[in-house]
Amino acid sequence: MPRGLYFAHTGDTSDQTDWHPLAAHLQGTGTKAADFLQAAGFGDFGRVAGLLHDIGKYASKFQRRLAGDTGRVDHSTAGAQVAVERFDWPIGKMLAFCVAGHHAGLANGVNGEQISSLGDRLRRQIENLDPVWEDEITLEAIDHPRRLVPRNPATAGFSAAFFIRMLFSALVDADFLDTEAYYDGLRAKIPIRGAHPTLCRLRERLDRYLKALTRSSLAGPINALRAEILTHARGRATDAPGAFTLTVPTGGGKTLTSLAFALDHAACHGLARIIYVIPYMSIVEQTAAVFREALRSATSDDADFVVEHHTTFDEDRVGKREGREKLRLAMQNWDAPIIVTTAVQFFDSLFANRPSRCRKLDNIANSVVILDEAQTLPLQYLRPRVAALDELVRSWRTSVVLCTATQPRLSKNDQLPEGFENLRELAPEPKRLYEAFKRTRIV
Repeated sequence: MPRGLYFAHTGDTSDQTDWHPLAAHLQGTGTKAADFLQAAGFGDFGRVAGLLHDIGKYASKFQRRLAGDTGRVDHSTAGAQVAVERFDWPIGKMLAFCVAGHHAGLANGVNGEQISSLGDRLRRQIENLDPVWEDEITLEAIDHPRRLVPRNPATAGFSAAFFIRMLFSALVDADFLDTEAYYDGLRAKIPIRGAHPTLCRLRERLDRYLKALTRSSLAGPINALRAEILTHARGRATDAPGAFTLTVPTGGGKTLTSLAFALDHAACHGLARIIYVIPYMSIVEQTAAVFREALRSATSDDADFVVEHHTTFDEDRVGKREGREKLRLAMQNWDAPIIVTTAVQFFDSLFANRPSRCRKLDNIANSVVILDEAQTLPLQYLRPRVAALDELVRSWRTSVVLCTATQPRLSKNDQLPEGFENLRELAPEPKRLYEAFKRTRIV
């Protein structure tokens, strides 16, 4: 097939003049994946994964399928095979996991009952590629992933597996978005994905809301304590990203205080979004409603920048049709300033292998993650969940805030070696606060 006539996706014309050139798709996907991982320092991995993911389409059988032939064609294995041939271990293997699974899902490391292993996928016999692919894309060198910061040699495998899943997420999201952009352009459709207010703008709105709330509040010791908690927590926003606790008794204003700290902290350190993780469905909806009220524009009712992601979300609560569509798109990859979701959705995604479930993970990096009611983390899953949060803190430029009135002991200890090593408290003197907020006397 002549140079330049390899395509990634079909257009509307039979003469192929509006079809999606394969080289353009590979380069666009690589650029997007690199952008998603740049803040954490892994942009080179994302770029190469994007360039490799569809090189299996440089084959006559796949091009005939685009032209109308029937039957399935494996276009994922070729890029995975090239990854392990061209890059040293473990880089090649990390890339291969992501490329081989970008449609089928991540493989097992070894044979499993329901999921094939990477070795099985790499051994598949596929059609030879047209060597022109090496003229159309250039694979840059990648340094050894020493940028990962495992806790110790014993947890290096967990860190590597976590890295693979984050790289997989960036690749899948970039692939979807580049394809979506091509078809939006083909249909002359105005993109509505994104276009949200910045976190700095939302912080200005919250400041305005808090000032109005203060003016309307009654004077008294409880409201004075709430104001002290808010001021103290916001004063810690310049602290380096990492792991924090916010230990405040019920009634102390944890929800708005944690939001204010997160907005200040994100603005100070250039973090991209705030993800609020809540164990109970009723609190998810309640919290999202509080955020929409506090962050709403003074001139508009639009609040589609607060994305609720849970099974019972009622999109009719969002006013305009365009706003509902933006929310549906943002649920796919959490590309919005404020995400409010359930603990099940959050943690299950961190350990998933399917593209649709993992697609959002790269947007957890470079964010502030607030775990409300942190004491409800189930004991039987505590160690892997805390280990995942610790990975986000160590290697993915994420700040985690454990927010609760009954703070669990999640710092590193003999019973929890995966615990956080440097938890910093955001509330002023929690013991004093408990005495001040005490409302009952048990007899």
